[in-house]
Amino acid sequence: MLLLLTTYRLLAPGSEWRLHREWFERSAMADLLGEDLGLAEIHKLYRCHDRLLEHKQALFDHLVGRWRDLFNISFDVLLYDLTSTYFEADPPFPEGDKRRHGYSRDHRADCVQVVIALVVTPEGLPLAYEVLPGNTADNTTLRDFLARIERQYGKARRIWLMDRGIPTEAVLAEMRGADPPVQYLVGTPKGRLTRLEKDLLSQPWQDARPGVRVKLLPQDGELYVFAHSVNRVAKERAMRRRQLKWLWARLKQLSMMALSREELLMKLGAARAHAPAAWRLVVIAVAPEGVTFTYHLDRNRLRRVRRREGRYLLRTNLTEDDPAKLWNLYLLLVRVEEAFKNLKGDLAIRPIFHQDQARIEAHIFIAFLAYCLHATLARRLHALAPGLSPRSVIEKFAAMQMIDVHVPTTDGRELLLTRYTEPDAELRLLLDKLKLALPAQSPPKITTAQIAPQPPP
Repeated sequence: MLLLLTTYRLLAPGSEWRLHREWFERSAMADLLGEDLGLAEIHKLYRCHDRLLEHKQALFDHLVGRWRDLFNISFDVLLYDLTSTYFEADPPFPEGDKRRHGYSRDHRADCVQVVIALVVTPEGLPLAYEVLPGNTADNTTLRDFLARIERQYGKARRIWLMDRGIPTEAVLAEMRGADPPVQYLVGTPKGRLTRLEKDLLSQPWQDARPGVRVKLLPQDGELYVFAHSVNRVAKERAMRRRQLKWLWARLKQLSMMALSREELLMKLGAARAHAPAAWRLVVIAVAPEGVTFTYHLDRNRLRRVRRREGRYLLRTNLTEDDPAKLWNLYLLLVRVEEAFKNLKGDLAIRPIFHQDQARIEAHIFIAFLAYCLHATLARRLHALAPGLSPRSVIEKFAAMQMIDVHVPTTDGRELLLTRYTEPDAELRLLLDKLKLALPAQSPPKITTAQIAPQPPP
């Protein structure tokens, strides 16, 4: 039953009710699993959810050996990040329920949510996850995961890659002081540039890769990496100009509207929410009385923003001083973002229809399992059929059908042939590249019941 739920989440994600009422009967899962429609009975599906969480740690332990056997993966570099998923549900909830209002990465601050913390390898293979209350602060989650990974994989000199906002200064100090030291490369808020600018000015630029230059600044037992990306400058500058152009036009519209003071303030608030980065570059003053306001561009702030566009500040306790290696390590964080994108996109982890806390976490457990299959397929494609994505391969295989052919016999019985359609040339090539072979066609079945003989005329 878990295989059915996980396959459904991978191939055609939706609600358990849709699986029960529609998908199972229309798919070939009954033939492939050797089961009947009773497997997809709705109450059985829910009861399966109730029994999953007790096997969560066993799954994490199993993945270690599995990734090692399949892909010869080591665990000396780990990526850690968090995301959130929201619910269309109204509080209050029972005591201890993890659905809470918090910072929403889905831009749905109006909805309650849970936070999902995920650890993956640089190859994008998931190792562990945790479901946290929706109001959990990012910088309170890391310490527990460090201890969990140490228990699971033992003490080793492994490198943690994290985005800014996750580690606190206290946790970073603990990582540096551990035995052996826990190494890290972490993004740093641009605000720290103000303190380091004078020291960075004296450091020479080094080429990390075409279009990317870095400066290295050793300080207080750490190495700061200041990176400048030409492509990122163009992207951030275009985003900033687009927002500022929209905001400027909107402010001009509002200045010519006949509004009450309350309406004006509400529309200004909506404009600020729509273009927050551009709003910080404009000085807006609303008259203490009446419905007039003035606005002008803060040119000093704009100059500071322009200087920092396309620039990143990283910090690490690694002894590595090759700027290219440090930059390439940090780029691996894209793998975590891809994992979250796949969970929310291809695997449609939301919407979550369950109301019971345990079933909510079981739903995420199934989505995690489906992502393991998704990542396994992606890894095989990377080696054997580069250029194809897991979703494109699944869509290609959807062209294959399994049909039942009913052939009546002369003695009144019926011959049943369950057959899958032969793959076309493109699918045969894909099967060959992935080193897969289709199973043999099922043997024919014949009914034993005969039609009652008709009496002679």
